[in-house]
Amino acid sequence: MFRSGPPRHTPSAPDDLYLRELGYEPVLTRRMGSFGNFAISFSVISVLSGCMTLYGFGLTTGGPAVMMWGWLAVGVMVMFVGAGLAEVTSAYPTSGALYFQAEQLGGRKWGWYTGWLNLLGLLGAIAGIDYGAALFTGAFLNLQFGFEPTEGKTMVIYLIILAVHAGLNLFGVRLVSVLNSISVWWHLAGVAMIVGALAIVPSHHQSAGFVFGEFVNSTGWSSPLYVTLLGLLLAQYTFSGYDASAHLSEETTNAQVSASRGIMRAIGWSWVAGFVLLAGLTFAIQDYAATKATTSGVPPAQIFLDALGPAGAKALLLVVIVAQLFCGNAETAAVSRMVFAFSRDGALPGSSLWRRVHSRTGTPRNAVWLAVGIAALLAVPSLYSPTAYAAITSINVIGITPAYAIPIYLRIKHRGRFRPGPWNLGRWGVTVGCVAVAWVVFVTVLFCLPQTAPLSLQTFNYAPIALIAVLSLAWIWWRVTGERTYDVPAHGFDRSMDHFDQEIV
Repeated sequence: MFRSGPPRHTPSAPDDLYLRELGYEPVLTRRMGSFGNFAISFSVISVLSGCMTLYGFGLTTGGPAVMMWGWLAVGVMVMFVGAGLAEVTSAYPTSGALYFQAEQLGGRKWGWYTGWLNLLGLLGAIAGIDYGAALFTGAFLNLQFGFEPTEGKTMVIYLIILAVHAGLNLFGVRLVSVLNSISVWWHLAGVAMIVGALAIVPSHHQSAGFVFGEFVNSTGWSSPLYVTLLGLLLAQYTFSGYDASAHLSEETTNAQVSASRGIMRAIGWSWVAGFVLLAGLTFAIQDYAATKATTSGVPPAQIFLDALGPAGAKALLLVVIVAQLFCGNAETAAVSRMVFAFSRDGALPGSSLWRRVHSRTGTPRNAVWLAVGIAALLAVPSLYSPTAYAAITSINVIGITPAYAIPIYLRIKHRGRFRPGPWNLGRWGVTVGCVAVAWVVFVTVLFCLPQTAPLSLQTFNYAPIALIAVLSLAWIWWRVTGERTYDVPAHGFDRSMDHFDQEIV
């Protein structure tokens, strides 16, 4: 049976009271303000992570024209998705976010499978972000010390980064919020510094015709249209993770408004900053072939080196690496809250362990370790396949993007019973939602397709395998125990701490 929407919000209703009306007893510490909530999604989107780590992919898959125009086009469509998600988030501001929204609007199985998709995408995001940071760290060490960034050494750097992010997230949401606030200004200043240096220092720049019109196909596929569509991965991957604002809503004040605004502001500012960054990088390319074939493994590092020399290149690489570390730390926080919430509702194997909250910090510490542990495993194929990183980013996209669309679709399907929160789209809600769902269906199919020809074990796109595996695991676990243990509360149900075995340690 479908459940009705939440009680209408009144201005005087405290966040914790509203959370109780949704069926949960507050156990996380609510210390994040509106700016901090925006900052976590902005940090997770991180144009200095997504744009930079997939820039090499863009150089071969469509080239400058697809990167620039694709960024603008994808940004428009993501605004539709973000707006639809923000509207539903305003009605259901919980750590579970997408799966809780889907469950309340569509029933238990909708929530169950949405949660597993969301979890897959979030874990792929940690792997993609932190492995990208490891690649850039290897490039910096190569310039500074002649370090050879082999796959094995890059994996070691990656594991160190994961451990650092786990450690930082054990200290509580206040530290996470402070770091995210610093991250916003670091990203904006970093983009300005990079673009400014690349605009002023080099004596040679590419023409506007090259930046906005040059098409390059090094994928092995003959169809320009197919390659153009594949090239959208750069933008679509970067524009993901903004559900972090929803996952941190139980730790945010005025959550029904702050979380929704956080989603929209993060997308909007990232859209502008990313376009400026991509343009600055592409105008500054000195030798296209050498940039693609760079021995550092990181094409933006080669652009910095050719345009600014070793000292300038190392300085800008440090700016990028720090931004990527901020991004990975924010994503770790978001994923750990998703793990906590999903376990709180009995959805994961060993839920009683992952839903524990530390009594002093108010942090789900075990959930943090589980998140980084699985992210470590996801990157193992990078030791054997040169295309594994693109597959990791595809896992992020095809896991998390459908999870965004499901609650939006259910909000449209059951619009008669959906009761919007204080942040809503009014009469445009259904129209915006239809555009959002159509876009998500399109990109989900697109990023399950092979990206490089000819097909082999090294070039195979493993993202569909991961998608099938997680859906199969979700189905099996549902049949084995999920039907009995998965328990999302109904509205207004006073679920005490003892009732759902919430543990404080």
